[in-house]
Amino acid sequence: MAIVGASGSGKSTLLGLLAGLDRPSSGSVRLAGEELGGLDEDARAVLRGRLLGFVFQSFQLLPSLTALENVMLPLELAGTANARDQAVFWLQRVGLGERLRHYPKHLSGGEQQRVALARAFAPGPRLVLADEPTGNLDAATGHQVIELMFALNAERGTTLILVTHDEEIAARCSRRMRMHAGQLEEMP
Repeated sequence: MAIVGASGSGKSTLLGLLAGLDRPSSGSVRLAGEELGGLDEDARAVLRGRLLGFVFQSFQLLPSLTALENVMLPLELAGTANARDQAVFWLQRVGLGERLRHYPKHLSGGEQQRVALARAFAPGPRLVLADEPTGNLDAATGHQVIELMFALNAERGTTLILVTHDEEIAARCSRRMRMHAGQLEEMP
């Protein structure tokens, strides 16, 4: 599903609410049957780790960790026994098998976003939230990243909620919503 809308319309805030990163001022948010408002931060973090993957516009890689370590982290937190092997597999899958030991500052923006894709999909989430994943990339690199993200989404059968300003990217999604003044409206 794509969510489009003007800057400041609430798209990123909606993703934060869906992930339990933000708390609503009114109403409620349910994720996989769990009322997020009734969970403490630790319980929300466990639920996120079990169900969600994230891809952010600004990559959000930990600068003191290598590409391999950035992808291993959510796997280790989830208790995956072969976290290193899985992280290597995912980095190879996104075309970075030769960049495992590189730190984010030594990777291009496109490479950093591919590490972020590997990190998001590696734990096998049911839902991936992507907030303007091509926003910090040039057009050609953004196209490569979006193609890879859609391919991984199709392979894994994950639900993808994608916030984008790009109408062409949104048109590729099976469902499109527009955020306007804090309200979601179905698009044709």
